[in-house]
Parts: sequence; structure tokens; C-alpha cells
Amino acid sequence: MNEQNKLDFHSQPPVSQDLSRDELARSDLNPTDLNRKVMTVSELNRLANQVLTQSFPLFWVSGEVSNLTRAASGHWYFSLKDNKAQVRCVMFKGRNSYIDWTPKEGDKVEARCNVTLYEARGEFQLTVEFLQRAGLGVLFEAFEKLKLKLQAEGLFDSQLKKQLPIHPKKIGIVTSPDAAALRDVLTTLKRRMPSIPIVIYPTPVQGKGVATLIANAINQANLRAECDVLIICRGGGSIEDLWQFNEEVVARAIANCNIPTISGVGHETDFTICDFVADTRAATPTAAAELATPSRESLLNSLNVLKNQLTRNMQYLLNQRAQSLDYLARRLISPIQHIEQQKSRLAQISYRLNSSLNQQLHTKQHNLIRLSQNLQHLNPQAVLTRGYAFVQNTLGEIVTSSQQLKSGDEVTMTFNVGSADAIISKPKP
Repeated sequence: MNEQNKLDFHSQPPVSQDLSRDELARSDLNPTDLNRKVMTVSELNRLANQVLTQSFPLFWVSGEVSNLTRAASGHWYFSLKDNKAQVRCVMFKGRNSYIDWTPKEGDKVEARCNVTLYEARGEFQLTVEFLQRAGLGVLFEAFEKLKLKLQAEGLFDSQLKKQLPIHPKKIGIVTSPDAAALRDVLTTLKRRMPSIPIVIYPTPVQGKGVATLIANAINQANLRAECDVLIICRGGGSIEDLWQFNEEVVARAIANCNIPTISGVGHETDFTICDFVADTRAATPTAAAELATPSRESLLNSLNVLKNQLTRNMQYLLNQRAQSLDYLARRLISPIQHIEQQKSRLAQISYRLNSSLNQQLHTKQHNLIRLSQNLQHLNPQAVLTRGYAFVQNTLGEIVTSSQQLKSGDEVTMTFNVGSADAIISKPKP
């Protein structure tokens, strides 16, 4: 029944789907459209959140912290209040992790934030992007103003930075004699290189008017010119505690110092004008001491490495020379050995000569025997032993054919043993 009445009242069926965020954000969406739309609570809160977000850019607001809760998720929930009103705030983990301090109840703070609506509960709140202690805005403004001024004058120019000495003969320290930072620096210097003398130029490092005293200490160190490197240091603290090192008089003193300077002011996340003007910035006073001195242990280790390398190289060269000496010693012989070698060579030559002569004699003998055997085969006398005989005429000529004879010729026949005379009676052709 009620639904029917609603239909009659609007003269049209209700819109069943939600109006999207983009549709609500359109510039051409007029109030009449919204009047005809029946929105859910979620749509209403979403639209209100969008209107708030677009209407309020990032801005600064100051107040006193109240009802602070640090959730297990890492988010911070608190309220900012003054004597007339308060507003709920949230600072998510991704943003509060960038600040190096934690607010507490009653702290006067300044928050950079935007206006949002927690849609689930329809609660108006501020989403904090950055948080600082109250009054720091003025300090930051002065810091940036002086930084831009000195940078424009070239005091931060890297080409003007002096190189730190590798092996300083004396180290100067500008700080308070009662500062914990001095004890850290002295402990580090003693550990790294206890043989280097140290000169302390004492000055307060905190309080009003201290900047002039710090500058005077730096000027005194520069005037005395007895150190090779000058450390300017103090421990960490708030921006107010470190503000003396953001004063122009200190920056000018550092810029005019002819001694290479190291700024070791505050913790790693702290930056001061002193850091930008000094020749080298160290994250902490201890780090400044480490930059100012070589490490005794590292030098000893390097020395041992060089010593071992030199020992190996010398041993290698000695081995090479010993090997060369042995080689030359084998080539160097005494006169007696030389004579013995000559005798040995003569003996070898004589042996080879005798061997050659014996070989030639043996060859000649072999050839003689061979020729003798061949000659023996050709000896007519050898034929006669087999029953043959040769015939000679009266002239002693050998008769080889019957045509050389005629009847009545006298011949002599020689046998293997003896001979006989004969007369040819009838030669036959």
C-alpha cells in the first residue's frame, strides 16, 4: 500500500539501481534530478564525501591533540580541538610513518589535511597528510627562505666543496664539551685512529644566541689553522633544538672556513643549513668521525694484504732466480771437467774412427772374398779338375778351334795334373 502511494506521488516507478559516483559528480546534474531520485544512505554519504573532498583542497589546521588512539593497523585516530570546537582526525599508516615523532595528549600541532566523510558512519573528519608541532610552520618558512638565499649566492655549489684529507694530521671539533655527541665522536676517533691529535673548540650548541658562539668557534679554528679537518656536530633533537645550525651567521662562518668541514648535526633524518654549506654532510656525529679519519683496522688489513702480496712476489722472484742459477750452474764446468769432457770426446772420436775403419776393412775383405770367388770360377785350372784339358800350339797359343790345326802339327795338351805332346793326324771341322 505504501509502495503504491509512492508510485502515485511520483507519477513514475522508483529507480531501482544506485546512481553512480560519476553521475552524481556531473556538472550538468541539477537539483531537480536529485529531487526525483530516492537515494540510499550510502549514496548520500558518498555524494557528501565527494562534495567535501572537491570543495576543500589540502590546507593547514592547528589544534590540540585529544583522544589519541594508535590502532594495531598502524593508523592514528585522534581529535583536534580548541577552546570552542573539535574535529575528528585520522592519519593513516602510510603517512604517519614519515614523521619521526609521535604526538601525545595535549600536544599543540599543525596538520596538513583535507576534509572527508567516513561514509560507513556518516562522520565528518579530517584526513591528515602531514603533522608537525605547532609553530614549526614559521621555522620551516624561515629555513626555506634562508636556504634559497644562500643557494642563490652559490654557498651550496658542489664546485666549492673541499676534499677531505685522506690522512689528517690533526682533527678539530666544534661542539659542547658536555654534549653526548662529543663522547661518541671521541670514542669513534679513538677506535679508528688513536694516534691523531684532537683539538676541541668548545661552544654551547643549544639556546638563544648560541649561533653567534658557534660561528665564533668556527672562525677561531679557521684563524688558528692548526687542523686538517673540522667536525661541527651535536646530537639529535627537535627542529627548535637544532635551529642554531640554521642561522645565517653559522652558515657564513662555515662558508668562509678554509679548513675542510664536516657537518654532523642531528640524526640521519635531520637536515640543517649547516649540512648544505659544509664540505661534507654526515648522517650522525659518529658518522662524521668516521668520515674524518681512516680506519686503523682497515689500514692494518690493507697493510697485511700488501705484505702478503709482497712476500709472494719476492718468493716468486727468488724461485725464478734460483732456477736460473741452477740452470747456469749446470752449464758452468771446471777446467778438469772440461779436460775430461775433451778426453771423452777424443775417445768417442777414436772409437768412431776405429769402428769406421773396421767397417771399411770388413767391407773390403768381403769384396775381396767375393772377387776371389768370382776369379776362382773363371780360373781355367779349375775346369781341368773336372777332366778337361786345353791345347796349345808350338807358339803357346790356345787352340780353340780345329780349323787352327792341320795334320802333322805339334800340340801340347795340359791336364789338371801334367801335360802331354801330341801330333795332329787329322783335324775335323
